[in-house]
Amino acid sequence: MKKIALILVWVTIQACAQKTYYGELEPLGKFPSQLEEVSGIEVSSSGKIWAIQDSGDKERIYQVDMEAKLVQSLKIDHAKNQDWEDLALDKDNNLYIGDFGNNANKRKNLTIYKVSQSQLEKKKPNAKKIAFHYPNQKNFPPEKDSLYFDTEGFFHLDGHLYIFTKNRTRPYSGKTLIYRVPDTEGEYTAEPLGSLFLCGDQDHCSVTGADISPDGKTIALLSYGFVFLLTDFELSDFSKATIKTIDLNCQTQIESICFLDDKTLLIADEENKYGGRSLYQFKLD
Repeated sequence: MKKIALILVWVTIQACAQKTYYGELEPLGKFPSQLEEVSGIEVSSSGKIWAIQDSGDKERIYQVDMEAKLVQSLKIDHAKNQDWEDLALDKDNNLYIGDFGNNANKRKNLTIYKVSQSQLEKKKPNAKKIAFHYPNQKNFPPEKDSLYFDTEGFFHLDGHLYIFTKNRTRPYSGKTLIYRVPDTEGEYTAEPLGSLFLCGDQDHCSVTGADISPDGKTIALLSYGFVFLLTDFELSDFSKATIKTIDLNCQTQIESICFLDDKTLLIADEENKYGGRSLYQFKLD
């Protein structure tokens, strides 16, 4: 039985590898020491790069330049950083902060903070709260084979925030669950939009960041060392999407991704024994 299981795992890995493309990150600069755990980045239409850190940091957002140098930091009022994991922007440059990190799948206070573009011009911007819960999570935490409710990636599109969960199941299923919530202040039951199977390798296939291209045609899902590019998708059924897998040949803990333009990604990693704490550029074909 063990031999059969090992063969099935090998076949799954090989199937992923056969469809994998390879790319190389272009280093742009190193973040200052106070930004050692960047968990989310976004670029406004005016070219401002915003970054956040995850749990343990204060309620601050950071503006950096294309060389990862710090421009300014802003304290966000009416917000709490329990576990900030990703950023999103809408076309009006309103910023959304995903406080939905949930490693143990125990949280009942999942939140997205909305900071309007006008507030971002102030020294202490005020945030509005978008609270939500997942309708199919009944236990906190659920059983090990149902640990789908950690989250590290989302993006904004047409009045909604699209959420891709981080898979922590054991045994590992390779799926990310997809939900959406409105982009306005309130309390919501997240709307389920199905799931995606990315691949069966738990070290490379759990979503750590997400974004959508400015033209709305490409979704980038980041994992540890891989980028999954989704095209030809339908917002009500992502299972029909075409998925291209890119191996970034990276050993650091990459946690953040956003589109600079339709053909260019910005990627950031956290510092670990292999290096990191850097900002990178990646050109798409």
